[in-house]
Amino acid sequence: MKPARVFAVIGLFLLLARPSLHAACTSATAAGSFGFTTTGTLILPSGPVPVGAVGLITFDLNGNAVGSQDRSLGGAFAHETLTGTLTVNRDCTISLLANVFDSAGTLVRTSTIDGVLVTNGKQFRGIFETVVLANGVSLGSVLTVDANRVQGHAQ
Repeated sequence: MKPARVFAVIGLFLLLARPSLHAACTSATAAGSFGFTTTGTLILPSGPVPVGAVGLITFDLNGNAVGSQDRSLGGAFAHETLTGTLTVNRDCTISLLANVFDSAGTLVRTSTIDGVLVTNGKQFRGIFETVVLANGVSLGSVLTVDANRVQGHAQ
């Protein structure tokens, strides 16, 4: 084989053998508004209780989060507002520290939600890592979040 052909074959092999490149995520990937649903079970001292919620959350370029949700806990309905901080990692995993307030503006709970941005930031999936009531009591949970972008930066 001619040297040029050998280099071409080696170059093609190296090109095909390397891991595929993926765009890194940043806070800009997550910036915008998402409609979301939360479903699952909260483990109260009295036993497991089903939870469902729908809402809208908006992330800015600095990782600040604001939103609102309508939530049912074992059939008890509430309107709630959310504030928090979103951390976006290069591998598109995320962590949201969310403070949840009742309709009077009183802190009800703080939750940590871990997840991942998917479909180039058009959606995210998450699971609650912690649920801590305002009085410091931690509750067990099996709660997941499914969110779809409704407006914002990712294309």
